[in-house]
Parts: sequence; C-alpha cells; structure tokens
Amino acid sequence: MIGHHRHHLGVYRREGESYLIEIRLRDIRQLFNTLDPAPFHEKDLDPAAEEYLVSAVREVGTNRSKLILYVPEDSDSDELVAAIRHYFTYRARHTDEQLHLLLRRGLISFVIGCAFLFACLSLRQVVGTWSGSASDAILSEGLLILGWVAMWRPVEIFLYDWWPELGRRRVFTRIAGMSIEARRVPSVGNGELSQPMPELRPAERLVSRTA
Repeated sequence: MIGHHRHHLGVYRREGESYLIEIRLRDIRQLFNTLDPAPFHEKDLDPAAEEYLVSAVREVGTNRSKLILYVPEDSDSDELVAAIRHYFTYRARHTDEQLHLLLRRGLISFVIGCAFLFACLSLRQVVGTWSGSASDAILSEGLLILGWVAMWRPVEIFLYDWWPELGRRRVFTRIAGMSIEARRVPSVGNGELSQPMPELRPAERLVSRTA
C-alpha cells in the first residue's frame, strides 16, 4: 500500500515542501457548473472538477499540498480563488450537517430498535409458557430474529455509515483551507494557454473531461 501511495504521489510535481495539484484552464468558467444560475462567487463547481480535486487531495494525503490554477492573463484570479474556497467551505458545512443528521437518525433508530427488541423478547417469554408445540417454537424463534433484525439499521449507521461522511468533511475542509494560487499564463491564440511547464498530467485529465 505504501508503494501504491508513492506511485500516485509521483504524478504531482513539488514546489518546496508542497505537492502541487495543478489545473490548467482556458476559461475560469470551465471550472464551474454552467447550469448554476448563482452569482459567480457562489457557483457550484463542475462535478468533474470537484471529483478531481477531492481525489487529488486524498492521494496527497497528509502531505503539504498547494492548488495551482493556470488561467488566462485577463482572468480575475482573486474572485476565482474566493469562489473555490466558498464552495468547499459550504460543502464541508453541508456534509457536517448531514453527518449530525445521520447520527441523530441512528440514535432515534437505536431507541426504537431497543424498544421493539424488548417487546419481542417479552412476547417470546409469553410464547415459551405455551404448550411447546412446533409452531410455538417457530414463533418464538421468529420473534427473536425479528427483534434483532430491528437493530440492523442503527448498527449499520454507527458501524459503517458515519465515517465516510466524516472523511468527506475532512477533505472538503482541507481543500477550503489549503494554499490556492492562480497563475496567469499568456494566451497563444484560439483561447489556448501557452505551455506553463513540460507536463501537466493531472491537469490535462481534468481539462479533457470538462472541455
């Protein structure tokens, strides 16, 4: 697993102690959802752009990282950086709200499940005082199984469902607070940017998907 992680880190260039997550844009609107009618600084990111940034930050992990945006020289870089921070701050806050809602739902489900389980076990005790026929035994076991099945959902929430949401919130918070720099690059015609470096493999993946 360590070797696999290092293989992914090798995709990213380094600048000082920071791994660079780089995106090259012909137009800053390329980074955002064009169907979102909100003002620019409140627009949602394009789903492919969000997926790329989230996966890149996860690949870099706890290493120091920096987001570099290569944009046309006439772009409003300050507004672009503010829009990205605003979006991921919102995503972190929304995910946190969803996490609290999930845990609250899990607690309510746990209380209901315990009450139902207690009722099933109590009824099972009553069935146990009956004649002891095969049908009574089946009913008794059915009540036991039904009672424990009622606990399945809260157990699933507290064992499995909450930690992916916590991980997503941490990634969104990390992106919102990471160093972001927009570097203006002269155009060479037809809206294309001049080559800012020999190779931009991660950025080129994103450009090809959002073009």
